[in-house]
Amino acid sequence: MAAELPRIYLKYHQTGRPMAAMEANWAHGTSTGWHSHPRGQLLYAIEGVMSVQLHSGSWLVPPNRGLWIEADAEHDVRMSGDVKMRTAYIDASAFADLPARTCVVNVSPLLRELVVAAVGVPLDYAEGSRDERLMHLLVDELRAAEVLPLHLPLSADARLRQVCEALMREPADTATAEHWAQRLGVSAKTLQRLFVKETGMPFAQWREQARLMFALGRIAAGERIIDIALDCGYASQSAFTAMFKRHFGVPPSGFQR
Repeated sequence: MAAELPRIYLKYHQTGRPMAAMEANWAHGTSTGWHSHPRGQLLYAIEGVMSVQLHSGSWLVPPNRGLWIEADAEHDVRMSGDVKMRTAYIDASAFADLPARTCVVNVSPLLRELVVAAVGVPLDYAEGSRDERLMHLLVDELRAAEVLPLHLPLSADARLRQVCEALMREPADTATAEHWAQRLGVSAKTLQRLFVKETGMPFAQWREQARLMFALGRIAAGERIIDIALDCGYASQSAFTAMFKRHFGVPPSGFQR
């Protein structure tokens, strides 16, 4: 069961307006604890990296990206580096065409400034006012934001969960699907079917995604690409960069500050 929403946040959901925004600063290594919000949430940090865990998977929120979390979704946010969080709560029933599920979005310079400015908008902003127009423009920019593949789906199957957790702990692990199938006492075909059924990805694709998630936090923190590549099981920086560009369309430097 999710922890009760702290009273300090209740006012952002009980306002008579469909949107509200707030700021919060978090120290490196801290977490919010499991909780949920009755409204949708656009989670953004002007500094630091956030790792967000839902029961269905994990998401990484590096610089210049935001996370849309649908209403009532239980989640825990962990901080990498000191995080200056800026977040907007949005009543999705008041606006059409918002994302139906949790996803990472690209934050344009305009969307960034709108989120920052929204923090200063009073909770009881007047209808028809400049403040209301600012909030509605924020929603328009969110609708137009590119969705990014920064999601690592997890499995509810206990056997598959064991494999997933091991690969998340050791992203350089090169054991084949056949090896893991043998350890679990199933055939390689069964393991592959389980991966596709539970995560929507075959084994090799899921492992590559896990490596990307591991790498992104370290890239955003400014670590050397060659060190990250080796820790992800790649023989060279060029091999890692090629995989990264194939996945995201940009080299690792595109996710640095």
